[in-house]
Amino acid sequence: MTTASAPPATAETPQPPAPAQTPEPPATPPLRVLLRYARPHRTVLLATLLLVLAASAAGLVQPLVAQHVLDGLSDGRGVLGPVLLLAALVVLGAGLTGLQSWWQQRTSERVVRQIRRDLVFRLIRLRVPELDRRPPGDLISRVTSDSALVQNAATEGLVMVSNGVLSILGAVVLMGVVHLGLLGVTAAVLIAVALVMVLVLPRIREAVARAQESVGAVGAALDRTLGAARTVKANGAEGRETERAGEAIEGAYRAGLAGARYVALVKVLSGVSIQAAFLAVLGVGGALVAAGSLEASALIAFLLYVFYLASPVGSLVAGLSMLQQGLGAVGRIEQVKHMPVEDDVDDPREGLAAVAAPGAPPVEFRDVRFSYPGRAPALRGISYTVPGGTQTALVGLSGAGKTTMFALLQRFHEPASGQIRIDGVDIATLPRSEVRRRIAYVEQESPVMAGTIEDNLRYAATGASDEDIAEVLRLTRLDTLIDRLPDGLRTEVGNRGVTLSGGERQRLAIARALLRRPEVLLLDEATAQLDASNERALREAVDQAARRCTVILIAHRLSTVTGADQIVVLEHGLVRAAGTHAELVEADVLYRELASSQMLVSEDNEDIGELADVPR
Repeated sequence: MTTASAPPATAETPQPPAPAQTPEPPATPPLRVLLRYARPHRTVLLATLLLVLAASAAGLVQPLVAQHVLDGLSDGRGVLGPVLLLAALVVLGAGLTGLQSWWQQRTSERVVRQIRRDLVFRLIRLRVPELDRRPPGDLISRVTSDSALVQNAATEGLVMVSNGVLSILGAVVLMGVVHLGLLGVTAAVLIAVALVMVLVLPRIREAVARAQESVGAVGAALDRTLGAARTVKANGAEGRETERAGEAIEGAYRAGLAGARYVALVKVLSGVSIQAAFLAVLGVGGALVAAGSLEASALIAFLLYVFYLASPVGSLVAGLSMLQQGLGAVGRIEQVKHMPVEDDVDDPREGLAAVAAPGAPPVEFRDVRFSYPGRAPALRGISYTVPGGTQTALVGLSGAGKTTMFALLQRFHEPASGQIRIDGVDIATLPRSEVRRRIAYVEQESPVMAGTIEDNLRYAATGASDEDIAEVLRLTRLDTLIDRLPDGLRTEVGNRGVTLSGGERQRLAIARALLRRPEVLLLDEATAQLDASNERALREAVDQAARRCTVILIAHRLSTVTGADQIVVLEHGLVRAAGTHAELVEADVLYRELASSQMLVSEDNEDIGELADVPR
């Protein structure tokens, strides 16, 4: 038998220097990012803008037509033609506005669909260390609320700003045709208001960014509470958790109010600008009419243009506000684009039926070192070999590094140094999809996905046959449970498998792993919640699996450990000793203490009794 090479437990191995952090790429200006989202839809957006401009043009012509109507009435001429033209312009403007609204909304939905697809693609592939340090609720809010703000800014906001600018320019030209002096009065008022807006609008972006972060904090607080709902209720912590979530909600409220104040101020300024321009034009124009230098009809036409300006100015202001809100959300979405992802996890063979592993490969750890950020080294130079087709048990006190080795084996984390080899190949040279295809992992918590029992079984092997499923159900003794259920395999397990007992969830997780027909089977406390009878059955299933795959298990039960071909004792991230149960009882004090103190719990007391007579 191949055994581990164990460095002395007392030797402190010098740690390699921490790897230099990869510098983040230079930030892309938010406006450029926003335009990038709109670029694939530029043709439709341009057509939408043309429709808006056509509708605006219909509105622009109306004051001139109205002036002709007034002149005709004063001169006694017929006004039927101008009136019909005016009515046609009104109907045309309304129709163009409706068509433009449909195209714009459809494009808007397409933009947000693509943003959400991109975000979901990356979030599901984020590296485990990144997922460990970010609250899920905050990440989810970027897909929901942040994307909606970018959606509005990248479509409606851009169109509104373009329409507002072009419509204002058109109105200015026609107002100049009517009277240059009154145009100067109007421009002076609008420019003064615009200068104030330039100072206010950037504050909206900052306020929205803070508000979205606060919304993410609310989501994180809820995710924390709902994800451990039974723990919260069992400890009577509803009040404390409500208070914690309430603080996050209060923060979102304050941040939202700050943004609302600036938006309200902008709306007030835009409304005041039109009213001030109207009063200024009315005063100056009235004086000109009284002096006989301006026709009354021209003043009325000019005043109609001033009123007309309310729409494009409002469009411009609303569009700029949308843009600022979108720019505030773009930063949070772009953060996701810069988070490290696993770009080698998409297996083209996914969905095919599982096939028997070609062999049970050996697994080797060669001087593997690893540290979690901000913590003492978890592995200090681990070296041992698991022969192919055997069972190796990892034992040791909590924090010895057992589960960390499982995480490294599946490349959830990468070692700081050293190599992990499967069948002689360094797994760092293989795509993660290939590594994980060869390994099946039963986690300590035995998580179950919402859905049916069959959904959970096929989760690891979607193409598995009914015969394969029946076989793993028999091996894990789930067949009797399925027979008792009215809906059988189609029984819903509830959120996180809440309708199943702990032991049933464990057996379901093990059945799912066996159905995958792995080359390497990792079991992390896989029998912890099973009674003696079911544990014995699972041991038999694992023994059968070991005939075609290599099994590595973490266990505290003596009954599980004693049947292993090799036992590796870990302490403080080092291999302390390795051997069979009998060898370690004789040779290693820690292993003997683990067994006799029942940190390794036997299903009966025979093993413990035998240990009682062994000298310490």
